[in-house]
Amino acid sequence: MNGSTEHPLHETLLHDALHAQVREGGDAAGACLAGLADGALRVARRRQRLARTGVGVAAVAVVATAWVAVADGAAPRAQVVQPAAGDHTGKATPVSLLPVTSTTEQACTHGNGGYTVHATATQPALCVRADRAGGMTDVRVTSAKAEKSTADGTWHVEVTLSPADRTRFAALTGSIAGNPAPRNEFAVVIDGKLWGRPSVTASITGGRLEIVGAYVGDLTSTTAHALAHRLDPAGK
Repeated sequence: MNGSTEHPLHETLLHDALHAQVREGGDAAGACLAGLADGALRVARRRQRLARTGVGVAAVAVVATAWVAVADGAAPRAQVVQPAAGDHTGKATPVSLLPVTSTTEQACTHGNGGYTVHATATQPALCVRADRAGGMTDVRVTSAKAEKSTADGTWHVEVTLSPADRTRFAALTGSIAGNPAPRNEFAVVIDGKLWGRPSVTASITGGRLEIVGAYVGDLTSTTAHALAHRLDPAGK
């Protein structure tokens, strides 16, 4: 016999076995399973009738809530399937790498397009302006990790660029390397905030850079690890 006329043997055997268990045990959980078996058998027989008449059978959607019977005879409970914790889809925070055009020792005025570096106990406030059109925007790094310098104990975040972005980064840093300060610097901008402005003396071809903060020593262990977690696609 072909698949359209054969008896739903699997469903029938499951149905009979579960009913036999219920007769022997008589518990609530078994009764629930028997009820499910009855429903499954009805669906199977209906599917068989539809196949015989030539009507297509639609796929049955998977239900996220499953009833689970417990061995001790307690009432069944609903078990809801949840997405895996810590699921990442590569939507890490993007970075912009922009050539610095000027710096002024004061906070930026509203609307001038600069990035303000707030004053510290030892450093003045700065307004850093950068060339967004001539830089790299919305860059998503391939990895980021927080590290502590063995030389001076300061924290930084080391990021690695993708092969395509490494080529662009090498061209960008090469184009500003011979400029007088501060135009030999590039601004590291994340979520509209300046996180660093490294100066370069030659093209950086390795595709790696360090984020140290607007001033060296700005980052703490907590802020460095938090930033690395935001930038890294794996969220490590």
